[in-house]
Amino acid sequence: MDTLYIIIPVSIIILIFIRWCIVISNKLKRAAIKIDESLSGIDVALEKRYNVLTEMTKVVKAYTKHEEETIFETINLRKNMPIEEKNEVNKAMDKNFEKINVIVENYPTLKANENFKTLQKAIMDVEEHLQAARRLYNSNVSIYNQLIVTFPTNIIAKNKGMTKKDFFIANETKTENVQIKL
Repeated sequence: MDTLYIIIPVSIIILIFIRWCIVISNKLKRAAIKIDESLSGIDVALEKRYNVLTEMTKVVKAYTKHEEETIFETINLRKNMPIEEKNEVNKAMDKNFEKINVIVENYPTLKANENFKTLQKAIMDVEEHLQAARRLYNSNVSIYNQLIVTFPTNIIAKNKGMTKKDFFIANETKTENVQIKL
């Protein structure tokens, strides 16, 4: 009977210890998975950055070229206009001026400026997304590293061979601005 009083409390203590080990082990595994997940987020952000910037740059280049050609074509057409047509256009513009009190030059509306603004906004958005992904990764690494070095979880971590993870530090070439050639 005396051994029963010893076996039951010892068994309860052993079960509590085993449960504690399982909980801590699972917590460490979840933290490691969060690091892998956030590292994947950096890859996604880098891919998005590449795709968005290359495609937006192509669009801006193409539209700028189109706009430049259109403006030069319009100017050249007006240059070669005979004086009679210029006089007729001038009279028509004077009539319109009397009606609306504004003379509007008939050049095509410039859209390239909006494309450049869109490109700038896209650059800011993808850079912000990339920075957020890097911050999330470093935050998850910090949580994981704190877990594996603090007592008593460090006992389980050491037993499982878990080591500290490195923080994301951009190398010098990646911290420079992306070169966009238009």
